[in-house]
Amino acid sequence: MIYVLIGCTMLLGIVLLTYMYQQAKENNLLTHELEFEHFPHTFGEVNIFFISDIHRRVVSPKLLEKIDKKIDLVIIGGDLAEKGVPISRVKENLTRLKELGPMYFVWGNNDEEVNVKDLDALLVEMNVKVLENTAVHFESYEGEKISLIGVDDWARGRTNLQAAMSDSERGTFRILVSHNPDITKVVEDGHNVSLILSGHTHGGQIRIFGMGPYEQGSVKEQDGCVHVISNGYGTTRLPLRLGAKPQAHLLTLKTKV
Repeated sequence: MIYVLIGCTMLLGIVLLTYMYQQAKENNLLTHELEFEHFPHTFGEVNIFFISDIHRRVVSPKLLEKIDKKIDLVIIGGDLAEKGVPISRVKENLTRLKELGPMYFVWGNNDEEVNVKDLDALLVEMNVKVLENTAVHFESYEGEKISLIGVDDWARGRTNLQAAMSDSERGTFRILVSHNPDITKVVEDGHNVSLILSGHTHGGQIRIFGMGPYEQGSVKEQDGCVHVISNGYGTTRLPLRLGAKPQAHLLTLKTKV
């Protein structure tokens, strides 16, 4: 009898691990229609593809085939790589993302586990704009502006939100990208940020009976600011997920009617 129980337990374990491995390889694209009263109407709609925490994964064509809109901005929310990821794989991922549109990147806590000089050189080669406590601006035909602001990694104490905000022009529609969602601890009403994009948490990655070390990815709104926290696309350490499916995001920004 004991051998039957051991056999059944082992079988159940194999089934569970297989399920977790398959879930980690899913290509889920979440779409978000976000309306803001003060979004500059002369831009019409702005479509953003947001992907974070790629880690060891290869960006699948199956994911990109789900995109049914012209992408204006590709935003990579950190952890593009980690220790053991060959630079050739990172280049393959950037090559695929480049086909969607212009790319912008913020550093994550795992990115510096690879050869930083090689990664820096690759980002330059692939024409990826690194937002390192800086901002870039986009102007419509009538002079309205959007600021895309990025901060360096929070976990290593390199975030300088004040410097990033100083680089952003006043009166613009502000989008803030921070790998770590804890950036909200220092964002103030006076910063006039309308949208925050973050990853890092993986939604807990493995949740037992719905519980995990971090909350599930979510879209939260508080005082007119929307915060998108992604479960991320890849995994760290083990290529397994349970109850926290991988995600990438298609966000459409427009004026509230």
